[in-house]
Amino acid sequence: MNSQEDPQEDPVENLPAETLTSLEVGANIIKEVVKTLPNKPGVYRMLSASLKVLYVGKAKDLKKRVISYSRVDQLPNRLKRMVSETQTMEIVTTSTEVEALLLESNLIKKLQPKYNVLLKDDKSFPYVLLTGHDYPRILKHRGPKTEKGTYFGPFANVAAVEETILTMQRLFQVRNCSDNYFENRHRPCLQYHIKRCTAPCVGKITVTEYKESVQSAKGFLAGKSDAVQRQLAEKMHSASEALDFERAAQYRDSIRLLTQIQARQRINVAGVDHADIFALAQLGGRSVVQGFFFRHGRNYGTETFEMTHIDGASEQEQMEAFLSQFYVEHEPPAMILCNLIPDDVEILTQSLKQQYAIKISIECPLSGVKHDLVEHAFKNAKENLERKYNSELTHQKQFDVLQEFLNIASIDSIEVYDNSHLQGSSAYGVLICASRKGFEKSRYRKFSIRELKPDFGGDDIAMMREVMNRRLSHKDEWALPDLLLIDGGQAQVNAVAAVLDEHNVEVPVVGIAKGVARNAGDETFYFPTQSSRKLPKNSPLLYFLQVIRDEAHRFAIGTHRSGRQKNLVKSKLDGVPGIGSKRKKMLLQHFGSAAGVGRASIEDLMTVSGINRSVAEKIYYFFHQS
Repeated sequence: MNSQEDPQEDPVENLPAETLTSLEVGANIIKEVVKTLPNKPGVYRMLSASLKVLYVGKAKDLKKRVISYSRVDQLPNRLKRMVSETQTMEIVTTSTEVEALLLESNLIKKLQPKYNVLLKDDKSFPYVLLTGHDYPRILKHRGPKTEKGTYFGPFANVAAVEETILTMQRLFQVRNCSDNYFENRHRPCLQYHIKRCTAPCVGKITVTEYKESVQSAKGFLAGKSDAVQRQLAEKMHSASEALDFERAAQYRDSIRLLTQIQARQRINVAGVDHADIFALAQLGGRSVVQGFFFRHGRNYGTETFEMTHIDGASEQEQMEAFLSQFYVEHEPPAMILCNLIPDDVEILTQSLKQQYAIKISIECPLSGVKHDLVEHAFKNAKENLERKYNSELTHQKQFDVLQEFLNIASIDSIEVYDNSHLQGSSAYGVLICASRKGFEKSRYRKFSIRELKPDFGGDDIAMMREVMNRRLSHKDEWALPDLLLIDGGQAQVNAVAAVLDEHNVEVPVVGIAKGVARNAGDETFYFPTQSSRKLPKNSPLLYFLQVIRDEAHRFAIGTHRSGRQKNLVKSKLDGVPGIGSKRKKMLLQHFGSAAGVGRASIEDLMTVSGINRSVAEKIYYFFHQS
C-alpha cells in the first residue's frame, strides 16, 4: 500500500551483498521509468526479470510516488528487496485516485504480489438463499449471486448458516430439498414427519399459506422478528377461536422458539444494526484482524484473518490493506468500526461508495458501546495471536528435539505423506507440510493414483513410489523440505529412498508406523540405513509426530472420500448416447442407482423431468439390448 515508511528503520547494511548490488540496479531502472511518468493518479506494478509481479501500488501523483522507491535508504527491508528484484514496471493511469485504489485492490487480490501486505487465505462468505420458486427453497449459497432469489448475509462461517437454516425449518417449515426432488415426490418425506417442512410437494399446504410462511421467514432474516412474533400470535388466537387447537399449538411452539432465539441472538447495542467490526493486533512479528459481523441487530458470526508480508508496514497500512482487499468481493454495511483508521480513509470510503453505490462510514470510536465492541474484537485478536504464538513456540521446541533425535543439523520444514483407497479404488496419495510456524496449508498437495493395473488391490508401496516420483518432478517449482515423514514401515521407506536416489535428491527419510495392534503410542520409526527406533510412550516428541502424521491421515481420508463421491456419479449411464450429466444426475436421484434405471419401464422413465418418450426408449433399449 502507500503510507510512507519510517526512514530510520531497517538499515541497508542488514541486507546480503548480492541484494545490495541489485538494489542499485533496480533503483536506476525506477529512475528511468520515472522520466516517462505523468503527474497523474494511477497504478504501478514492479516486475521481476521473469515478468512476475512483485508489487502493486496506487498513487495520486505517479511521478512523485514512484521516485520515492529510488531513495533506497528510506525504504524498509521488504521494499529494498522488492527494488533489488525489479527489472521493469507497468503503469496504468486513472482519472481519479479513487479509481486507482479500486484497480489496485483488484490487482492485489488477483495477483497476490510477493511484497504487498496481503490478506492471507481470504474466502467467499456463505449466504442464506430463499429461491424464486413458487414454493421457495432455503439453502446455503457461496459464490456469485447468479441464482434468482433473496440473499441474506454474509455469515462468518458455514456453521452459522446451517444453524440459521435449521432455525427457519423449525420456525417456518420452509423446504430445503432440491427442485428435482421436490417435483418427483409422491408422499411426504421425513422432514414433514419431524415438523421441519409442510410438504408442499404433495399438497399438504396451499401456495398462499406456504408463501405466508416464506414471508415470515424473510421478515425474521431481515430483523423484523418482533413483527413476525405478533403475526404468529394473531394466527394462534385465530386458530384457537376456530377450535383448531392443533394448529394453535404449532403457532405457540413457534412463538416460544422465536423468543428463545431472540434472547440468544439480539445484541441490543444502540446504533449498531448493520456493522462490520475489525480490530488488528500484532505479536511476535505476526498480525491478525478479528472480524465481527452484525446484520439486522444479530451476530452473524466472527472470523480471524491473518496478514502476511507485513515487514516494515505500519498498523495503519496493514488495516488499509485489509479493508481494501476484503471488500473487493464482500459488500460492506453502511458502518465499519475499526481500532485503527487507515491513512487514506477518505479515498477508501469513496472507492467503496463508487463500487457498491452505498454511503460508507469507517469509524474508530473512542467511547461508548461501539468502542466496547471494537475493544472486544481487539481482545479476541490478541488472544488468537497468543494462542498461535504459544503453538509456534511448541513447534519450535519440538523441531529442535526432533533434530537431536534424528541427528540432523537443521529441520525447518517437514513433508508428511499418506495414501488412502478402498480396496484399490479411488486411490489417492497426499502430502502435507509442517514448519516451525505450524501447518503450511498452501503447500498441501494431492495426487490421484494413475498407475493402476487390473490386479491392483491397494499396493501402498507402489502408490508411495508413484507419489514420490510425481512430487519430485516438481522439485524445481516446489521447495524441498528438510525431512520426509512417511506413514508406513520399512518397505515404504526403502521405496521412497530408492526414488530419491533416482532423482539425485538428498533429503532424510523417516517412516512412522503404529504397533501390531494399530494403537497410537506404540509407533516405530524406520530409516533407510539404520535400525528402527522407538520413543518413550510419554514423549512430547512422539505426541507431536503423531499430530502431524494424523493431519496427513485426515487430509488423505478427506481427499479419498471426495474422489469416491465424484466417482459415484460415474456409472453405466455414461454409455447411453445423448444422456448428459444433468439428465444422468436426475435419473440417479430419481431411481437411486444405475441398476434402478435399468429396471425401470419406459413409462417410469418418462416420469423424470426432461425425459420424453424418445429419450426414455433410448435408455430402456440400451439396458435391455441382447
